[in-house]
Formats: sequence, C-alpha cells, structure tokens
Amino acid sequence: MKRIFILNGHPAERSLSRTLVEAYAEQARDAGHEVRITHLHDLTFDTDFGWVNFEQPKPLEPALEQFLQDLSWSEHFMMSTPMWWGGLPAKLKGLFDRTLLPGRAFDTRNKNLIGLPSPMLSGRSARVVITSDTPSWFMRLAYKNAMIWQLRGQILGFVGLKPTRLTHLGPASEAKPEQVQRWVKQIKAMGAQAA
Repeated sequence: MKRIFILNGHPAERSLSRTLVEAYAEQARDAGHEVRITHLHDLTFDTDFGWVNFEQPKPLEPALEQFLQDLSWSEHFMMSTPMWWGGLPAKLKGLFDRTLLPGRAFDTRNKNLIGLPSPMLSGRSARVVITSDTPSWFMRLAYKNAMIWQLRGQILGFVGLKPTRLTHLGPASEAKPEQVQRWVKQIKAMGAQAA
C-alpha cells in the first residue's frame, strides 16, 4: 500500500479535473492506499514569486507549507490539470514557482556532473492527467508535447519525481457523458494500482 498525494490542478471549484482526481482517490482508498487530496481552488496564496533570485524568497503561506508537507509525506503523486494556451493554468504554475524551492525541493549545493542541482524529492513516482481540446496526435506533431516535456523533465523530474507517467485526455470541453465515464473508469483503474 502507498501514501498518495493527489492534486486537482484546475483553479475552478468544479471541473473535469476534479471529477477525475476524486475518482482516482475513491478507488485508491478502496484498494487500501492512504490518500490525501488537495484542490487548487481551495488554496489561498500569492502566485507571484516576486523576487530576482532564490536568496530570500517570500515566506510561504500556510497552504503552501501544507502542500510541501503532503508532497514530502507521499510515495506517489497524482495530479490532473487542463492545458490552457499550451501550458499550465497560472495558479498551478504559481504553486510550483512558490513551493519547489532550493533547500525544499532541490539542493543547489550538491550538483551532478553537468551542474544541475540534486533533487530532494526522489523516491516518489508520479501520474499526471492532462485534459485539453487539442487531440493527442496534434499535441505531439505540432506542439512537440511541450507541456509533457515541461512537467516530466523541468518540474516533477527536476525535483526527483520519477517515473512520471502522463495520460492525455481530449478533446475535453465538449466531451459527451459516455466519454467522460470511460475516462473515469480508466482513471479509477490507475487509482486502484496507485499508478
């Protein structure tokens, strides 16, 4: 059994992302996993990093400290987010900007052979579910899976969450109820296996 931290990365109160993470959480709990879930909508914090460097970052609001505690507690991280304008919603990007800091998520004093900081959240796996109106084939051919590369390599992988598996669901905005139910079933299967 695993400790799973789940983040609904959609800034709205109700969304497809919320439906998906709640289905994942329900199935994971039923399978005996220990689950904590957070909805981005419920977090209150300043999304702007607002500083030139990492020397004296803003103090973290309680919601951000809790996010880091839950991430550190977890063995597996699951997140669902929409793709907006080819990237993450601003509030979600702000969450990462504010919390994944030196000394908390990576160690700038301990670098590898090519000069990259050591990750401090190693030993955790991740699953990211991306919803969008862009079909998978177009996202791959036209956009070179840029958001996937960002999440896998430049955010989650950078701080040690590996492997990071990604699932892309779309077109999402006008998905019919039967399609949503197929996606929910797919996500529930992942939750049961903490995959």
